[in-house]
Amino acid sequence: MPRDTSIKTVLIVGSGPIIIGQACEFDYSGSQAARSLREEGTKVILINSNPATIMTDPMMADKVYLLPLTVESIEQIIVENQNTDLQIDAVLPTMGGQTALNLCKEVDELGIWEKYGVRMIGVDVKAIDTAEDREKFRQLMLQIGVGVAPSKVANSLLEGKEFAQQIGLPLVIRPSFTLGGTGGGFVNTKDELDAALDRGLKASPIHEVLVEKALIGWKEFELELLRDKNDNVVIICTVENFDPMGVHTGDSITVAPAMTLSDTAFQNMRNMAIKMMRSLGNFAGGCNVQFALNPETEEIISVEINPRVSRSSALASKATGYPIAKIAAKLAIGYTLDELKNQITQTTSAYFEPALDYVIVKIPRWNFDKFKGADDRLGLQMKSVGEVMGIGRSFAEAVQKACQSLENNAVGLGYYGQSLMHAEELIEYIKTPKWDRIFRIKDALMAGVSVKTIVEATKIDRWFIYQIQDIVTIEKQLANHDIKSLPEDLLRQAKRMGFGDEQICRIMKDGTEDELYEKRKALGISRVYKMVDTCSAEFEAKTPYFYSTFE
Repeated sequence: MPRDTSIKTVLIVGSGPIIIGQACEFDYSGSQAARSLREEGTKVILINSNPATIMTDPMMADKVYLLPLTVESIEQIIVENQNTDLQIDAVLPTMGGQTALNLCKEVDELGIWEKYGVRMIGVDVKAIDTAEDREKFRQLMLQIGVGVAPSKVANSLLEGKEFAQQIGLPLVIRPSFTLGGTGGGFVNTKDELDAALDRGLKASPIHEVLVEKALIGWKEFELELLRDKNDNVVIICTVENFDPMGVHTGDSITVAPAMTLSDTAFQNMRNMAIKMMRSLGNFAGGCNVQFALNPETEEIISVEINPRVSRSSALASKATGYPIAKIAAKLAIGYTLDELKNQITQTTSAYFEPALDYVIVKIPRWNFDKFKGADDRLGLQMKSVGEVMGIGRSFAEAVQKACQSLENNAVGLGYYGQSLMHAEELIEYIKTPKWDRIFRIKDALMAGVSVKTIVEATKIDRWFIYQIQDIVTIEKQLANHDIKSLPEDLLRQAKRMGFGDEQICRIMKDGTEDELYEKRKALGISRVYKMVDTCSAEFEAKTPYFYSTFE
């Protein structure tokens, strides 16, 4: 069936000011959705209080409102457009992050959507409520047979403390209906409990927290899903966190596709994610699901589900070439996945799961130097102000390219200024998740600390540490040469592992980038360009984009 022709005008709700925990990713999603709907002849009205966004460009929608994201603003917009050719038929709240979801839920509770005959598309209120209310989410997971950590909802300090005594420390405090982990945190000692509960209860708009057993050392994964009105579901991307549970996914280095996930665990996780999305209600659109996995037993626990285009959706779209927000918007107005074309191939349908023949690494960007006195330890509350993404043929190449993009004097993972700490100090330092931990892990390996010791200190999967060890091995070999004695095989290997010319010259402490470039040119070591085409070159791509590599 084609789109729902009764939906002629859609109101898109933006995410408001760019704040830590909610940045320009939602501007990307909102802009994509507006363009996607207008392609189908659907008129678009957009509300966002942030004039610095692309989505508020006058060319992006039929009408743009730079108004506060409040119930009053929503009602004003609906009334102004009543009995005009822009009369609003539906609202799409899934492109504006948690801010848009919470606002649209509040408008629904006041009966405003019903009063003016406006339908909510892309999600329903029940799904928002179930996903964000920690107790409802826990009960639903138990009902459908998906594992959850031992937990209990508390609405007061007394309730929280009583349950904490039952399950013991360490604990996680997760407030309901908050963005970017706001108000959440770990409790490792009895002395921290009261303050953590108080902070979480105050952060939650409904004064509710989930007191949960901390899954220390478990690995964390994210899945991006799309579903249509016929209940067809596709998994667009599986993302693995470099850091174990305990670091907000927005603050963790993430890798796509998942590198250390067994096929059995992946299939179980995939089935659980589909079951979770279908259990939320009958709506068509995007969804993000997060899981924790016990590295010893492969037991899987559901962490949360977001029935909207998420922060990770923008990353997943760029990583796979699959335009998640664009397709989600079309699904919301009635199309099914098999009716839509793959935007990249133009010949296959959107009802497919992308195949990646490359590796994506996302590294967050922090600005702790601008927030004097801020705690630079990473935890459940997101602190990063942006992120960079590297694409390579291997994890080593991708992580080096991402590091080179951080604008913090890093010219790759292999060189970020030598640490003045001794091996013992480095081991102690990397036990706590901090923004520069990956660089200090490299320093520890350079200082001779074993992979086993680092894995025990950080709980990071040993596969990642061995990959960093390979980078260290090349760096040590480069340090033994100058520009003239540098062997072709070593130079070729270094370039394949993502070492930049400047990085290599700094390590050798000899020669200039121009000299190294001329040497590479003479040896025929030059970059080539590979496609990001969603299907590993199985089909011809019409609108591909490329990444460079020295393969």
